[in-house]
Amino acid sequence: MDQDALDEALEAGVRLLARREHASQELRLKLRQRGFGEAVIEAALRQLVQRGHLSDARFVEVFICHRCEQGYGPVRIVADLQARGVDEQIYRPFLDEMDVDWTAMAREHKRRRFGSGRPADRREWARQGRFLANRGFTAEQVRKVLGEDDDA
Repeated sequence: MDQDALDEALEAGVRLLARREHASQELRLKLRQRGFGEAVIEAALRQLVQRGHLSDARFVEVFICHRCEQGYGPVRIVADLQARGVDEQIYRPFLDEMDVDWTAMAREHKRRRFGSGRPADRREWARQGRFLANRGFTAEQVRKVLGEDDDA
């Protein structure tokens, strides 16, 4: 393996990680897009993990907290993590241990967007339900929030 290519890949990886946390799969893809070979990428990722620069667990923790702050529900967060190639064994414990009231979060987004109270008719119920579902809330959470008389 070419040591110069490995050094360049490590440098590129560190620069990317300095901007924000990345999942291993994300970083692998970005290094591939920069023209590095598979053997060099794998060696660089191993070294970045050994040095503590790259951690899928740390990425998951930061990512989930950030998405919660943005108001996304659990379905959307899981889909986004899967799209980034994160293994369920890594993200599931973080989601399960989180102290988040997803229904309250859905209720708050519904109130901000549509006001308090129940939807006036089926069409409005469907519109509000689609909005909440697109934010990543479960069908159960959506039904509960839209079935309430007010946003207590």
